[in-house]
Amino acid sequence: MFISSAIAATAEHAAEAGHHGPFYTQAEFWVGAAFVLVVALAFRKVFAAITAGLDARASQIKGRIDEAAKLREDAQALLAEYQRKQRDALQEAEAIVAHAKHEAARLKTEAEAAMEASIVRREKQAVERIAQAEAQAMAEVRNLAVDMAIAAANKMIAEKLAPDAQDLLIEDSIRGLSGKLH
Repeated sequence: MFISSAIAATAEHAAEAGHHGPFYTQAEFWVGAAFVLVVALAFRKVFAAITAGLDARASQIKGRIDEAAKLREDAQALLAEYQRKQRDALQEAEAIVAHAKHEAARLKTEAEAAMEASIVRREKQAVERIAQAEAQAMAEVRNLAVDMAIAAANKMIAEKLAPDAQDLLIEDSIRGLSGKLH
């Protein structure tokens, strides 16, 4: 369009100037044609540079978009992995709590059984100690009674027996001891 309007303007200009003859013989035509050619060549180089710059920018933008898409995919994969790890950690925590509750119940049962056994054992020990104390008290009472009976018998014998009878009783007791000691 631009070229055709430049040519038309050159032709009109030549007609107005009073030049006759073919348009391509006129200097103005060649100046206009050279101008159009220079502008077209310059426009082509400028257009190529602009196009190359836009293509490079589009390539950079596409690279950034691809990188952003890759980063987004990586972030989604990482998020999914962390969500899975969180679920696993929650399940593990629930399992630990359940195990701890089970262990606590088991330990409570064992502690109750051990406490019961300890109470029974201590009660048995207390009964045995009481029985031992009773036996010891009975033995002490018996020994005391024997001692008192011997003392009373000695006193009675000393008061009521004659010295000859006492000697005879002592000799009898000594002979009786020799049979009991063997």
